[in-house]
Amino acid sequence: MANRDKFTDGYKDLIARLVQLRRDAGVTQAAVAEALGTDQSQVSKLERGERRLDVIDYVRYCRAIGTNPGTLLSAEWP
Repeated sequence: MANRDKFTDGYKDLIARLVQLRRDAGVTQAAVAEALGTDQSQVSKLERGERRLDVIDYVRYCRAIGTNPGTLLSAEWP
């Protein structure tokens, strides 16, 4: 990828799935932020695509919303 600031469609889809799972679970951005050791505004930036999610934070995010991190990774992708 020539421009690291652009996110792939797969990455955007992963974030959208995480956000939907968070909402479905009734978990707030503030609760996810606490699990990530950050504040709510950083979770908002992550969910809007202004901040990139690294693999460690991905695992923490999944655990915060009650989702097994491997579930999304093993799902069918477009």
